[in-house]
Amino acid sequence: MNLWMLLTFTALAECAHSCPALCSCSFPPSGAEVVCSQSSLTHFPVDGLPSNTTRLSVQSTTLSSITASHLSAVPLLNNLQLYHNNLTSLPSDLLKEVPHMNMLDVTGNQLVHLPPNVFNHASLRSLVLKNNLIEKADAKWFPGNSSVIWLDLSGNRLTGVSAALLQKLPNLENLDLSDNNLQDLQPDALKNLHCLETLNVAGNKLRSLKPTMFTHNPKLSQLFLHENQLQELPATLLQGLQHLDLLMLNQNQLQHFPSELLNERKSSFQMTLTGNPWVCDERIEYLWRWLAVHPQNVIFLEDVTCAGPEALKHRQLVSLTDSELGLHKVQNV
Repeated sequence: MNLWMLLTFTALAECAHSCPALCSCSFPPSGAEVVCSQSSLTHFPVDGLPSNTTRLSVQSTTLSSITASHLSAVPLLNNLQLYHNNLTSLPSDLLKEVPHMNMLDVTGNQLVHLPPNVFNHASLRSLVLKNNLIEKADAKWFPGNSSVIWLDLSGNRLTGVSAALLQKLPNLENLDLSDNNLQDLQPDALKNLHCLETLNVAGNKLRSLKPTMFTHNPKLSQLFLHENQLQELPATLLQGLQHLDLLMLNQNQLQHFPSELLNERKSSFQMTLTGNPWVCDERIEYLWRWLAVHPQNVIFLEDVTCAGPEALKHRQLVSLTDSELGLHKVQNV
């Protein structure tokens, strides 16, 4: 009996310290870590995969499919990275055999449509679907009250994001929707995201934002709105965002700035404004006066310049005088 147990433990130890072909393995106390990054790898590396693997990265290969059966070989897995492969789909039961999985990253594949319940997994906390071909983010992917706190859908082909999807993600702290084809955000899309700290919608086609868009996101600290087509901002857009540290507005179509938008900002607050066609007349007075008092809060302040009127074209906004802005005319009326 003792001999049998010894042979069994020996066999398990050898299995735990094996390594698949075309992969490299390390064996820290927390569990085996496996990296497979050979372009000649065409199939999931089941053979030789340590049974105590906790982190697995399969990247820059020609892998085109993965199944729940594959992952059943590594029941302790908590971090799976599948960067830049040829995956075109994921099975709905993918995470069925890995109860400890909390991080899944499938950046840079060919995913278009994903099945219902594919992320219906209690322990999943971080989900990265960056740089795929996804056209619709489906609420059916997730269970109600999902534990996901980090969702990255950047670099896809989304034209919208439904409130139904985000309603299932009440614990979300970081949401990245940058570099898609978003033309609008539903007024109540973010209503259920009370824990949201970072929102990135840069690189889309947004033309406007509703005044109450961020009313239910009091913890928001970083807001990336750059490289859109925003033509104006509601005066109450930032109302209640007492923790806002960073606001990126560069490369939009803003000509004027609403009064009171920047009231009650923290001393650590930072903002970008470059690349907008600012019209430097009396309607820019609020921003002009705010910049004069808070120059340290604006990144690349010297590049915030006038696009009009013609007489002030290319002038730095902070260098202008009240008479050049026509403010003396307003006072004489």
